[in-house]
Amino acid sequence: MLEAAVPETPNFVDRRQSSGARTDGSERRQFINARQAGRPEVQELAEAVDQYKLRHRRRFITFEELFDVMASLGYHK
Repeated sequence: MLEAAVPETPNFVDRRQSSGARTDGSERRQFINARQAGRPEVQELAEAVDQYKLRHRRRFITFEELFDVMASLGYHK
């Protein structure tokens, strides 16, 4: 009986342990480029979102969480 040839798969590379990781403990921020927009309200929102994400250990936030951040800055409909 012939056995089917199993293609050889490359070894798994764990990129989380790569040498390109930040060594200073900082994390890439989602809105870092928005701070250069020149609009103070955009800068304020970006900073508030980043602070929320740091406090709650979140990499990404939901729309509901974004609304909560905006409401904390005084937005209301």
